[in-house]
Amino acid sequence: AGGRGGRRLRTAFSAEQISTLESSFQRQQYLGAAERRQLAGRMRLSEVQIKTWFQNRRMKLKRQL
Repeated sequence: AGGRGGRRLRTAFSAEQISTLESSFQRQQYLGAAERRQLAGRMRLSEVQIKTWFQNRRMKLKRQL
C-alpha cells in the first residue's frame, strides 16, 4: 500500500479557461494536433490536459443526447 507513482491531481480549470475551451468546442468537437498545440500554448495548459478536456466534453455531450 504505497502512495508512489499514483495518479495526477485533478486540474482545476479557471472560468476563463473553461469559457475558451467551450467556445473552441462549439466551433469544432475534434482538435487536430496543431490546434491542440496552439490552444495549449495560449492557455498555458498541457496538450494532454486539452485533449482530455475535449474527450470528456464529447462524452458529456453524448450523455446529454
